[in-house]
Amino acid sequence: MASTSAAAPSSDLAARLGHAFADPGHLARALTHSSRAGGGVESYERLEFLGDRVLGCLVAELLYRRFPHENEGALGKRFAALVRRETLAEVAGPGGLDLGPHLRLSRGEEESGGRENPATLSDACEAVIAALYLDGGLEAARRLVEPIWAPLLEADLTPPQDAKTRLQEWAQGLGLPLPCYEEVARSGPDHAPVFTLRVTLGDGRSAEAEGRSKRAAEQAAAAALLAELEAVG
Repeated sequence: MASTSAAAPSSDLAARLGHAFADPGHLARALTHSSRAGGGVESYERLEFLGDRVLGCLVAELLYRRFPHENEGALGKRFAALVRRETLAEVAGPGGLDLGPHLRLSRGEEESGGRENPATLSDACEAVIAALYLDGGLEAARRLVEPIWAPLLEADLTPPQDAKTRLQEWAQGLGLPLPCYEEVARSGPDHAPVFTLRVTLGDGRSAEAEGRSKRAAEQAAAAALLAELEAVG
């Protein structure tokens, strides 16, 4: 069943995006979840693919210019933190672009909390960036991305460590072998699989997490295990 939400994105959202769409269909598609696709209605999945690359290009340029003396490894760590799902969900959430109320969802998806789902918000954020790019070129996307992401660059001037590296160093500090990662499940369609990975330490402690790639699932599992370890001290 279809959601009762409005069929067209509101003008206040377009204003927040800082762009007058020549083709409002771009923005409409960027806000359409796969649960509403079909019958000639296209979801945001293809736009999400494009938006991921557009955002990556713009964030990489920001980092390249802001940190002219850092090597590739340090820039890569910053980049990963700035384009990860959690960052995108925060940008798309109530404190940012507030995309949730404008998403086109099936009734079932809406009732299950789809408007607040971090994965959905993250995907929609990438799709909206792609919509801006298609409608107004790279500069339209840049006008949204730079004012939002530039302050995030300044929030922590120390290159972040990824969760897998932190967990590895934690294990080595206790004289344990390197953490072991294994795939325990795979779900979803072939074009968009979801992987479940388990990380296990030499002392038997473990944690599991999901991700849209094995690498993302490994990072999420490492972060989950680190959170458990830090909680017990």
